[in-house]
Order: sequence, then C-alpha cells, then structure tokens
Amino acid sequence: MKLLMLGGTEFVGRAVVDAALERGWEVTVFHRGRHAPPAGVTSLLGDRTTGPEGLAALATGSWDAVVDTWSAAPSAVRDAARLLADRVARYAYVSSRSVYAWPPAAGLAEDGPLVEGSPDDGDMPYAESKRGGELAATAAFGTDRTLLVRAGLIIGPYENVGRLPWWLGRIARGGPVLAPGPADSPIQYIDVRDLAEWTLDAIAAGLSGPYNLVSPPGHTTMGELLDACVRVTGADAELRWTAPEALLAAGAEPWSELPVWLPPGEMYDAMHTADVTKALKTGLRCRPAAETVADTWAWLESLGGTAPQRPDRPGAGLSPEREAEVLAKLAASSAG
Repeated sequence: MKLLMLGGTEFVGRAVVDAALERGWEVTVFHRGRHAPPAGVTSLLGDRTTGPEGLAALATGSWDAVVDTWSAAPSAVRDAARLLADRVARYAYVSSRSVYAWPPAAGLAEDGPLVEGSPDDGDMPYAESKRGGELAATAAFGTDRTLLVRAGLIIGPYENVGRLPWWLGRIARGGPVLAPGPADSPIQYIDVRDLAEWTLDAIAAGLSGPYNLVSPPGHTTMGELLDACVRVTGADAELRWTAPEALLAAGAEPWSELPVWLPPGEMYDAMHTADVTKALKTGLRCRPAAETVADTWAWLESLGGTAPQRPDRPGAGLSPEREAEVLAKLAASSAG
C-alpha cells in the first residue's frame, strides 16, 4: 500500500505513520517542516494554512490512501481533497465525536444528529470545523471512498495535548494527589496506536462512512488509570479519592483541571458512554489501560519527563498552587 499522511510528525499522525511503516507500506509525509519526519518516509513540505498554493508539493503523485487529521479550518481539508481526488483511492479523515449535536444522548451511535458545518468555512469552533472537514472529504471523494474516524478522547505515546502526561507527571511528584471519584467510574478513550491500527485495517478493507472510535464502555475506570500511573512511576503518591459533588463545590474544573475526569451528567454521557458496536464488529482492538500508561511513561522518560504541548491547545491539569487550594477547601469543608 502507498499511503499519503497529511501531517505525520506528531501524535495521531505520527502513530499512523509508525504503524504503516511496520506493515511495510510505502509512506509519504506532507508537513510544514516544524518537526523531523520519521525515518523511512518520503518527506514533502508545504503549508495548508496558506491556501491551495501551499499544496504545491502534492501536485503530482498517486497513492492508495490518504489519512488526514486536520482540525482547523475545513477549507484546508476541501483544498487537499479536491487536489487529490483523482490520484488517491481512499480518504480517511480523523474526525471527532464532537460532531454530534449537543447534548449527545448516552450510548449514541453513528446515526445521531450532527452539528452544522461547511467545507468552505474558515476558522470555526472545533466541532463545526471537524464536521466541515467530514463534508469536505466526502464532497471530493464520495461516500464510498471516504472513511470518517470519529475518535473520542485520544491518549498514549506522542500525546501533545497533555492529559495523560499531566497525570503521570503529577503522580510522579508524589505526595497527596487529588483524585476525582468515584474510582470505579467507567471511562472511554482510545490509545493512539489502537486508533492507527484500526484506521489502516479499515483502509485496507475498503471501509467507508462514519465510525465511533473509542474503547468499549467499561474498558477501564478512573481508578484503574490512576492506579496504573502510581505503579509505573514508582512514586509515593497518595490518591485522595474525592466525590464529584465535593470537587465541584470546591471549584475544581472537570476535564481541564482534572484531565479525563467528568462528573455524572451531560458531559460524562457525551464523552464516556459512546456506542462503538460498529467499530468492534470491524476488528477494533483496545489494549489494556496498564499498557497505555506504561508505554506513555516510558516515552515521557525518554524525553526527560516533559511532553510536547500543542500551541493551539491550553495546558491541562491543576497547577500545584490550584491543587493545594482545592485540597485546602476540601479539608475546611470536611472539618466544618
């Protein structure tokens, strides 16, 4: 297989490239040159943010498939898809479950209502941008040649958003750690390598249309995830499990200050209860949480403990000062 990866030097794109190379595929990476491409690929330089002229390096060549992870202006997906439609067999667009209209019902499958979007949009909110990207890819390639990978929360090695790396770094420092409960609360995510493997399998099988891509409900829990962080770091951390009501009363922000965690309610239903029956029937395999945590920690240690951070995403997690403040409020509330 000949694969064109739009991006391919960071996180999801990098995992897709690594998986394709391991299969012996011929990989071309189109990127801006901000990071070194993986060894073994053909590197093409360009900048999609400058409009069609930024795609000049893609004016020639043909591939069996293209994988695109773009999450900003849908017009960039439109321009690339139009340019490649006659020279690439299939287009796999890594979208997001954020494209479902809010609030998505618990257990929502791929037939749920969607947000509005347009392939001609410029900068838009994340959900509308991803939906516009879906429409752009489908308009150029048709429904039979377009695969829409609607990913949920993505974690694992190469993560440049900072969710699992923050938990690992915080727990590695040791001491009392604010742990958002309940510990047995089920969570859903997808290891970036499992996403990559499924996407390549789907391309090879000629799959098309939308697929929710996240681990099955009950794959792991918040407690199992954080316990694994304690084990792999070898830290003397003390997880202080705290009820959702107490955390919210103390002003702790779900998701942003306490990554991955959400209290019961609409947000939890949206992020941690997806129906992934369709993907499971086509071979989705999700590795154990302990493996994801251990491999992410090994990757972090190889970088000296500091993960890269996307400049367009805010850093995740409580600062030491905020954590101390929240713990103090919880202690005062308990004493009162």
